[in-house]
Amino acid sequence: MIRRTLAAIIIVVTALALLVVAWPQLFGAAQLPILAQLVSLRGAATSAGLGIVALLVIAALVSRRVRRFAASMAAIMLVFCLVNLIVLSARGFGDTQFAERTDSDVTVLSWNTLGDLPGADTIARLAIEARADVVVLPETSRAAGEAVASLMGDAGLPMIAHTSSYDEVSKARSTTLLIGVGLGDYVVDELARTTTVLPSVVATPADGAGPTIVAVHPVAPTPGEMANWRSDLQWVKDACAGDNVIMAGDFNATLDHFAGLSLAPGAAVGQCVEAAVTTDNAAVGTWPSAIPALLGAPIDHVMSTPNWQATGMRVIETQDESGSDHRPIVAQLTPVG
Repeated sequence: MIRRTLAAIIIVVTALALLVVAWPQLFGAAQLPILAQLVSLRGAATSAGLGIVALLVIAALVSRRVRRFAASMAAIMLVFCLVNLIVLSARGFGDTQFAERTDSDVTVLSWNTLGDLPGADTIARLAIEARADVVVLPETSRAAGEAVASLMGDAGLPMIAHTSSYDEVSKARSTTLLIGVGLGDYVVDELARTTTVLPSVVATPADGAGPTIVAVHPVAPTPGEMANWRSDLQWVKDACAGDNVIMAGDFNATLDHFAGLSLAPGAAVGQCVEAAVTTDNAAVGTWPSAIPALLGAPIDHVMSTPNWQATGMRVIETQDESGSDHRPIVAQLTPVG
C-alpha cells in the first residue's frame, strides 16, 4: 500500500513538473532560474524525453514488478514530448524560401561572432552573399567591424560601422552594427548605456526618415545574471515601442522568455514581430552551433514593427565550423503598404 501511494505521488509530482517545464508561461515562470534554461531547449528536451520513454517501455515489458509505474511514467513523458512537438511544429521547423527582392526591401544579417572568431573575411563573404543592408554583430570588435565594412565596400556594398564597447577587457564585450549607406545617414550615441552587461547599439536616422535600427545583446541568463537578464529583456521591450523599428541580434532568449513583453497582438516583444515566426523558422536553433539546429535554442532573432513584413528568413547552418558558437541568421523585410 505504501509503495503504491509513493508511486502515485511520484507520478503526480512528475506530471506537474513536466507541465511547468513544457509551458512555464502558464505559471509566469519562464524567466525563473533553471526553467529559463530548460524551456530554451525544447528540441533537445523532446529528444531526451523520447529516449526516456523508450527506456520506460522496455522496463515495463521486462519487469512485472514495475510495469504499472513504468507505463504511467512513460505515458506522462510521452505527453510532455507531444506538447513540445506541437509547440515546435507551430513555430516552424524551417522554410528557407525568400520572396523576390524589391528595391525597398531591407536584408538583415545577424551573427554573434564570439569575439571575431570567424574572421572578417568569413563575415563579409556571408554578408555579401546575402546582399545585406544591415549587419548586426554582437561580440564583435570595432576593428573587425570596420574590416568587414571595408570588404563589403570593395564588393559594391558600402557600409558604415558603429561599435559600442563598455570596456576593452574582451572583444565579446563589444557590439558592432553595420548600416548600408543606401539607407541614409544614421546617428549612434556610442557612449549611451543600453543593456546592462553587454552593449546594444541604437541607430536613429539623422533626417528622421527611415527605421530606427537596434543591434541587441542582452546578457545570458546564467545563475549570477538573472536579474540583469530580466532587466535587459525589459529594455528590449522599450526599445521596440516605436512605430518604425528594425531590431536584430543575440537576444539570449527564446519566444517562451518573451511572455508578457508584448505591447500588441501578434508581437513578440514590444511592438516587434518575430521574422522567424511569420516565416515558419522559429523552432530552428541558433545556439549552440555544435549540436543539430533542431535541438538547439532559437535565441538569435530579427524583429520589426508591423510596418515591415518578413518575406524570407533562414538560419545559416553552413558556418558551424567557423569558430562561433552561434549560427548566423538572415531575414528579408519588405515595407507594408
